[in-house]
Amino acid sequence: MFTKNSKSSDTPTPAEPVKTAPAQDAIRGASSKPAARAASIICADMKINGSVTSEGALQIDGTVDGDVAATDITIGASGHITGEVKAEVVRVKGRIKGSIRARKVELETGAHVKGDIVHSSLQIQSNAVFEGQVKHADDPLKDTAPKAASAANESKPVASSGPSAYGISTSAS
Repeated sequence: MFTKNSKSSDTPTPAEPVKTAPAQDAIRGASSKPAARAASIICADMKINGSVTSEGALQIDGTVDGDVAATDITIGASGHITGEVKAEVVRVKGRIKGSIRARKVELETGAHVKGDIVHSSLQIQSNAVFEGQVKHADDPLKDTAPKAASAANESKPVASSGPSAYGISTSAS
């Protein structure tokens, strides 16, 4: 399987340096490695009115008035979001007023969340404040809106000619 061959003109010897341009080496190296992206950061002095979407990680230390969607979202201690937060992983140290949809949700010490959470995994540390409802789902990122309670319980009006329980009489025309 392994044999010693005589020197080939195609293979450089250790004494001969490989002659490639540095740009080509960088391109070749970048294409062979998975893309390691740094998180996009919304600084504490920044306020965004509107939705924010990212295909990578997102660190929010500022204020966002709108929905936020990314792969991995961290809301820092000075971060404030008013809107829906949707990601694979959501870590909250700051404040959210709105719903959270994520496979993994971590409410860390100092977090304040006022809204509903749909999750596969939920962790709430001590001194984290949460006001809302929690629902476990196998796929919390799936966009399925719950049925409205009024539509499910809605019945057809009944016409009667006699007095009702509230002393109001109705008549059929």
